[in-house]
Amino acid sequence: MDLLRFATAGSVDDGKSTLIGRLLYDTKTIFEDQLEAVEAVSRARGDEYTNLALLTDGLRAEREQGITIDVAYRYFATPRRKFIIADTPGHIQYTRNMVTGASTADLALILVDARKGLVEQSRRHAFLCSLLRVPHLVLCVNKMDLVDYSQEIFESISDDFACFAMKLEAPDLTVVPISALHGDNIVSRSTNMPWYDGPSLLHHLEHVHIGSDRNLTDVRFPVQYVIRPQSTVVSDYRGYAGQVASGILKPGDEVMALPSGFTTRIAAIDTADGEVDEAFPPMSVTIRLEDELDVSRGDMICRPHNAPTVAQDIEAMICWMDESKPLTVAGKYTVKHTTRTARAVVRGLQYRLDVNTLHRDESADSLSLNEIGRVRLRTTVPLLCDRYRRNRATGGFILIDEATNRTVAAGMIVDAS
Repeated sequence: MDLLRFATAGSVDDGKSTLIGRLLYDTKTIFEDQLEAVEAVSRARGDEYTNLALLTDGLRAEREQGITIDVAYRYFATPRRKFIIADTPGHIQYTRNMVTGASTADLALILVDARKGLVEQSRRHAFLCSLLRVPHLVLCVNKMDLVDYSQEIFESISDDFACFAMKLEAPDLTVVPISALHGDNIVSRSTNMPWYDGPSLLHHLEHVHIGSDRNLTDVRFPVQYVIRPQSTVVSDYRGYAGQVASGILKPGDEVMALPSGFTTRIAAIDTADGEVDEAFPPMSVTIRLEDELDVSRGDMICRPHNAPTVAQDIEAMICWMDESKPLTVAGKYTVKHTTRTARAVVRGLQYRLDVNTLHRDESADSLSLNEIGRVRLRTTVPLLCDRYRRNRATGGFILIDEATNRTVAAGMIVDAS
């Protein structure tokens, strides 16, 4: 059974948390005590109905204001597929949290209030999903019950979004009219919208093809830990543990260790359940090599004729997440890329991007909270990287403030040399 990670996106009060609550409720994947607690809170607040949004809005501030602030992760499964949901906030103030939730998603649900149509935050989140290379987008036109399930309003919003999506890189776009409050087109097709002949939302989530989204061509295995037990039982064991970022690894394959450049072959691939015949993303395995090479944490195992770029000069799109101080030219940070850590200095800010108009401000000299721009970085040690558009696992990184140890930015590599 495969796993689908998806994130919700959209403006404030578009019904993201209610949609997730409805999915969990209608698929019978919440416990009775959870439902009883939500019903009790709903009654105490004087709600006319059980507020399913409370299943994901767990913070006190979220429940008081009726908004999502932090990313809430929920898990459920159907007989066909397992799911991990990231319920992300819609408020512009928490754009950084939305970026965090969508960065690992296979699919993004972008909700739009049928009464309001596309708003600024809808376009902002759609652009961010495109920037983060989320391969599948689903536009959910929510609250159709409040517009009398109008086909004309649905088609108008669908056409508006399709025109905007032409400016983005959205390889797969699906549009579904729903009512998260009443469950229309969530788990099963709604009789209130006979004019809609597409699948329900859950049916689409169960059947969307994600196997081809993974990069199975470029072998990338960042070494996380060297396993060298001091035991008489396995006296000569030396294995390199980590998670397969991309590609397929098999015993007998010729591989190269970077940054040394030495080549060898894979002797065996071990897991917690014993040896396996192949490893693929996102498996966590231990690789044994035929030769004893100097390989340590931060190194990478790849193919000899298909290696990542070994670079210290990086150009990347940055989403700035620190509210205390902005990114400035000549600022110094710690870069965390795969399993490698390096220090870096900002050599230049090429432009700041207006995510609403997609206008580039080339006169900008800093990036403030939630702003996005293209920067040039110089690292103290080479990074073993790919372009983000080719490989999300080896093309992404984070910046850490050296003084506070806080994560201050998420980056996507555009070019490296």
